[in-house]
Amino acid sequence: MRIIKIAFALVLSALSSVTSFGAVLTLERIFAAPDLAGSLLRNPVFSPDGRLVTYLQGKANSKDRLDIWVYEVSTARRSILVDSSSLVTEEGQISNEEESRRERQRTSSLSGILEYEFSSDSRYLLVPLAGDLFLYDLKAQPGNSRTHRLTQTDAAETDAHFSPKGKYISFVREQNLYAIELSSGREITLTQKGGGLVSYGVAEFIAQEEMDRFSGYWWAPDESKIAYTRVDESTVDELERIEIYADTVKIINQRYPAAGRPNARVNLYFQSLSDPTSEHEIKAAASGSGYIARVNWFPDSQAIAVQHQSRDQKTLALLKIDIISGLAKTLLEENSSTWIDLNDELTFLKKSAQFLWASSRSGYLHLYLYDLEGRLIRQVTSGTWVIAGDNRSKALKGIDEKNGLVYFSATRETPLERHLYVASLTRNNISAKRLSTSSGWHSITMASNTSLWLDVFSTPEQPPSLILHHIAGKSPKTLVANTLTTEHPYAPYLDSHQATEFGILQAVDGQILHYKIIKPRNMIVGKRYPVMVDVYGGPGSQRVRRAWDGYFNQYMAQHGYVIFTLDNRGTPFRGKEFENSIYHQLSKVEVEDQLRGVEYLRTLAFVDADRIGIFGWSYGGYMALMCMLRAPSYFKAGVAGAPVTDWKLYDTHYTERFMGTPTENPEGYKESSVMTHAAELTGPLLVLHGMADDNVLFSNSTMLFKQLQDLRKPFNAMPYPGGKHGLMRFSDTGEHGYATVKKFFDQAFK
Repeated sequence: MRIIKIAFALVLSALSSVTSFGAVLTLERIFAAPDLAGSLLRNPVFSPDGRLVTYLQGKANSKDRLDIWVYEVSTARRSILVDSSSLVTEEGQISNEEESRRERQRTSSLSGILEYEFSSDSRYLLVPLAGDLFLYDLKAQPGNSRTHRLTQTDAAETDAHFSPKGKYISFVREQNLYAIELSSGREITLTQKGGGLVSYGVAEFIAQEEMDRFSGYWWAPDESKIAYTRVDESTVDELERIEIYADTVKIINQRYPAAGRPNARVNLYFQSLSDPTSEHEIKAAASGSGYIARVNWFPDSQAIAVQHQSRDQKTLALLKIDIISGLAKTLLEENSSTWIDLNDELTFLKKSAQFLWASSRSGYLHLYLYDLEGRLIRQVTSGTWVIAGDNRSKALKGIDEKNGLVYFSATRETPLERHLYVASLTRNNISAKRLSTSSGWHSITMASNTSLWLDVFSTPEQPPSLILHHIAGKSPKTLVANTLTTEHPYAPYLDSHQATEFGILQAVDGQILHYKIIKPRNMIVGKRYPVMVDVYGGPGSQRVRRAWDGYFNQYMAQHGYVIFTLDNRGTPFRGKEFENSIYHQLSKVEVEDQLRGVEYLRTLAFVDADRIGIFGWSYGGYMALMCMLRAPSYFKAGVAGAPVTDWKLYDTHYTERFMGTPTENPEGYKESSVMTHAAELTGPLLVLHGMADDNVLFSNSTMLFKQLQDLRKPFNAMPYPGGKHGLMRFSDTGEHGYATVKKFFDQAFK
């Protein structure tokens, strides 16, 4: 009886704690539906005529299965437009090509409608789903079906697009390029020789994974011609990779271009729609030893713009190639002693013979205006800040040629936020005007006529809302408020939500480092708490932002941990000096800066300096390992997810951008290898990795396992059968993975 009374008292105490402080997050709830962020919005866009705003949103009972929702600007009505379940009831097994594409786009954990596209006249939506293509008619007469199935084949159709004027729909099927003429329904075979190691119209692995180019074909503006790549992977080393699943093993022969080794051979072709059997090679565009980074058509459809990047990535040339003669002219060339970052800001003006170009030649990424012969007209933006998009979107948001204005997203006030600005295209030295007002993160989409703009706005304390703004100054309309009311999915956890605090530190060279910290729930004065340093630390990813964040850090804070995140030198959106610090020496300055963060943590009265751990995934996994090995006295325990352990195992475009080739920089590769420092491991270590990872290959971890075993170093490992690089996004492996991380730190810190 005494035991029962004690247990009952403990239950009452726990209930009292929940009542006083709110429910505490659980991993089960984080991955369950509905989404904790509420009406989570993805990819909002305007219809070309500006009448509609559409976006993707998860189902209430299946948050990762997406449908298309619509907001009618004139009537203020919001409703579901295309229900993915109405097109296909079950998606079934997706094709290998689509699985790979989703993995590259970081959408592998999602289902339903992942992408869609308006026709230029705003009448139709093109919806790829379950390997087939559907056409949704927004103006179908009552009684007529709105949905028309365009394809129903065993093979999957991928990378589908409307032609510029909407006469055709193009797509890739079985490594060849096709088009459907909508007026007749006739399918046109544009290429026929794809198969095996050769593909047409497909973005190669390197382009998708590292260059943010997901397509391999481009329509001429007048629809008379289409340009496309021919990719030959026979030059790439064949890697025999074993994918281990729960009940089977697959041997995959993958063409993987490792650092210093040959890339695929990429050539550019075009053909006329009037004669789809005749292909013409654009010889001046051939990748050669470098890369075809970007392709655009000039407005007259008579010339093509090719951005050619050298293999060492220190030179980027913009070529103008005449389609008929094949003659090429270099319009401009960017050069660097380190590397040139790619972007998607090249934009041709419609009413004048000019184009906008983005360059970091001043040390910061800014916009420049050129004429079509490559003569600089003026620098449009300037300052010790950068233009910057969000989640792979362009920084350039819209152009109002009539009034000589350009709209863009940038970091002028602080790199922790994104705001919308407007600047003059026609006048020199006119400073940009900020249009977004609230402090926080603004992800911007503009209507094509720049009269309206959408703002997906969030802060660390407010999930994303969708707001419609008028350039003319009318009052904004909140389309999706996502207010944290008692009905909001996050409401039960709101009282336990821990605030995010921000601050700055100085690196050893004097540059400013931004950090954020989340303190434990219900702190007790005088008590010292363990720390989990949440790290990424690599190029291309910013972690310290005034934006609604992921839930695992909140979960750990609500379970007694201090969460600390610092963006070290080498991370993006701070200018070239900040980024270039890592050149030829990965993990050196990054670890130095993370140690500066730990030194700051040691000064805090509520931090237990003997219980500081570190956790990261991908480059963050590499960073977790190198912090543990290069500074063992700073970190008690570490968790490395899908880490690169030797940069000779990783791909060409990413690795060589920062490290050069192994032949050019042998000492840099040696010092940047986890294997070189493995003997320094002293604290508890956990490594998680998917056993079917085709990005950071599982062999990175197995090589580390063998090295640590040979050194008689104890460690923990959690391999995931069938797991890809993004396994932590899935409900099953993600929930298990995060639970494993939490349990590991609990045991390490007792």
